[in-house]
Amino acid sequence: MRPLASLPSPTQSVWHLGPLPIRAYALCIVFGIVVALWLTARRWRAAGGADNEVWDVAGWAIVFGIVGGRLYHVVTDPELYFEKGRHPVDALKIWDGGLGIWGAIALGVLGAYIGCRRKGMRLTAFADAAAPGVVLAQGLGRWGNWFNNELYGGPTSLPWKLEIHDIDVVTGKAAVDGAGHVIVLGYFQPTFLYESLWDVAIAVVLIYLTRRFRFGRGNVFALYVMSYTVGRGWIEALRHDHANHFLGLRLNDWTSIIVFLGALAWFVVHRDQSGAQIYTDARLARPAEETRRAGEAAAVDEAKSGARSADDDTSRESSKGVR
Repeated sequence: MRPLASLPSPTQSVWHLGPLPIRAYALCIVFGIVVALWLTARRWRAAGGADNEVWDVAGWAIVFGIVGGRLYHVVTDPELYFEKGRHPVDALKIWDGGLGIWGAIALGVLGAYIGCRRKGMRLTAFADAAAPGVVLAQGLGRWGNWFNNELYGGPTSLPWKLEIHDIDVVTGKAAVDGAGHVIVLGYFQPTFLYESLWDVAIAVVLIYLTRRFRFGRGNVFALYVMSYTVGRGWIEALRHDHANHFLGLRLNDWTSIIVFLGALAWFVVHRDQSGAQIYTDARLARPAEETRRAGEAAAVDEAKSGARSADDDTSRESSKGVR
């Protein structure tokens, strides 16, 4: 019997549209990417850029990011795929879950760098525009883990404890007992929810801070990295899933520490540098204020032109009347 105070988990993570499997994990990732693109486009436009530049760079970043995320997961947990009795081909089945955020960020940044170079854009400016969207996408993507009944914490009796089932990764359905009832494995810390809420909070704070303060180039992205690693550190300590350890800490904890220190160093070094210029060629740079003023001026000119046309028409009609 389910306790009165607990969070339910889905008993199905895959639906079939004819022969095509629709996986909740993939839908959550895709939804997060769409939201990130929308938010990044708004921020890039406000900085003086064009929407099409975001789509071009994002294409490189998304492909590289997905590959990097999967590589990090497979490399840091090779026993899941290459030990005796395992199936190495499963390492390619990204739809079953398993994306390492650090690999996704590392290769995603590389992909963004390639895209920015091709468009004559500054990577640091694009990274600052994308940072809130990226962390928001992470928060939305975590709900894919909820559908898969994975990445939960240790057993708990908290009112918000998470009910976990044994989900078959192939069929996407929870196991049932002889009476047809879904088998409940237990109640655990909902670490997916903690991280999702933390990520959304970071996105909101970053948007607020960038509206109030001016940061050095790349420092909005550095703030995102530092904030995320702090949250990931305490959430990682709660997680109960398989992980390799080094010197008593989970591997992701060590990665978080190293990445945090790198982001902190970048933030300190670049704290006094302007991040306004978004193109590598200064002649192409057009700050947001200049773009706004140019748009207002164009609107005024158009209004004046319309007024002059109306006056000319009135004059001609008046002349006809005089005649």
